[in-house]
Amino acid sequence: ELFYPELAVYGASVRGPALGGIANLELGYYDSLQDRAGTDPLVENSSVKYLVEYERQLWTDFTLGAQYYVEQMLRFGRFAAARPPGGPHQDEFRHLLTLRLTQLLWNQTVELSLFVFYSPSDQDYYLRPAVSYKVTDQLTAVLGANIFGGRRVSTAFGQLDRNDNAY
Repeated sequence: ELFYPELAVYGASVRGPALGGIANLELGYYDSLQDRAGTDPLVENSSVKYLVEYERQLWTDFTLGAQYYVEQMLRFGRFAAARPPGGPHQDEFRHLLTLRLTQLLWNQTVELSLFVFYSPSDQDYYLRPAVSYKVTDQLTAVLGANIFGGRRVSTAFGQLDRNDNAY
């Protein structure tokens, strides 16, 4: 039986020009309404999530985007004490870095892109290379892949380690 605990979410963001590109800051508070004490291992604890993003065109038709994202579990000590023996490992802080490189070619009809997700705290990754060709304004052909990996099967990308695919 699926269970979706009650959750309230609050957030703020600011976006604007910075260092020749565009910067973005976001902050979110996830309020776990069904377990504010943080002692139920089946209900995700309240958390604060932070994001810093920067995007810039480095040369004609080449864009670099980077993000640093952090999830901070609140009441982590209570979560750790309530975790059952052998339960999945989870850190108080989860860090995620992303990098997106995009190059447009041939009058912007061909796009080469690489999107990389890497979590230094989870030690897992997700790579998304792709090539697309805009045949017409209404038709685009895409060739790409999804490549996952990680040290533990309990992490976001590590659990998908055997699910690499091409499309």
